[in-house]
Amino acid sequence: MGRKNQSRVTEVILLGFPILQEFQTMLFVLFSIIYTLIITGNATIIYVVKRERHLHKPMYYLLINFSFMEICYASSTIPKMLANFLLGHDTISLGGCITQCYFFFTMGALENYLLALMAFDRYLAICHPLRYPAIMTTRLCCMLAAGCWLAVFLYSIVIVTYIARLSYCGPNEINHFFCDISPLLALSCTDATFIKLYFFILTWSIIFSCILLILISYVSIIWTITRISSTSGRQKAFSTCTSHITVVAIYYGTVIFVYVRPTNRVSNEMDKVMAVFYVLFTPLFNPFIYSLRNKEVKDALIKMCVMYCNFSGKLYCPH
Repeated sequence: MGRKNQSRVTEVILLGFPILQEFQTMLFVLFSIIYTLIITGNATIIYVVKRERHLHKPMYYLLINFSFMEICYASSTIPKMLANFLLGHDTISLGGCITQCYFFFTMGALENYLLALMAFDRYLAICHPLRYPAIMTTRLCCMLAAGCWLAVFLYSIVIVTYIARLSYCGPNEINHFFCDISPLLALSCTDATFIKLYFFILTWSIIFSCILLILISYVSIIWTITRISSTSGRQKAFSTCTSHITVVAIYYGTVIFVYVRPTNRVSNEMDKVMAVFYVLFTPLFNPFIYSLRNKEVKDALIKMCVMYCNFSGKLYCPH
């Protein structure tokens, strides 16, 4: 009853990292550099794939979607965090908090779908190489990717609409550096049982269904690779999957650490540290993983850099 008598919350305080308050300027500079690298790295991948005609394949169309998703994922949290560092306060409006929850959840769900779709693409390419061009056409690839985007935006609307209709009457503090759905629902003074159940079922349905598809795909891939007689053939087949496997391991390793563990074993501060990893460093690392471990992308990047250097040399070379 005490909570219901409090005034209605219009602003949320993000506690962030209280022990690092004196380092806000340094964190602003560091996170600004990281955010710039995230945008630059993923935008470069998109540009290279669109520019190089030999990369116009379903595998790389999915990579474009993944890179664009990473830009949106990072942009859903980092700019507000940078603004708070710069201005010296850690507040966000309730509407802004709900909006941030929506886009953060949507991009997180989309990442699961795209990783599963990329695993399925590799399964078709390695296990059914002769039928692959006929099955995974550019049209089908674009339709599958568009379906993933449309699905996550639509069913996330149910969550954000219901959250927006709840009453929030204090306290108005979230022990995090961005707005997430679970800590926001904890601030509600009205019954949120339905949306909590919906959120729980939806989240784990997405995670486990995508993990299952990825596991089935890679079990089939490994089985097929072991049946290839030549060593070079096995290495070539496996090399097309290494970038994706690395990204999957990093992403799901972090998710499992944060969500699939006893809550009393790890502090909230450790949760926030891990959140920094998947909000900042995962989108930062992924472009480098795909460029450095994928020969076609790496060769295209080198070619683009050589062309740029030659153009710059001709531009500034005195006649």
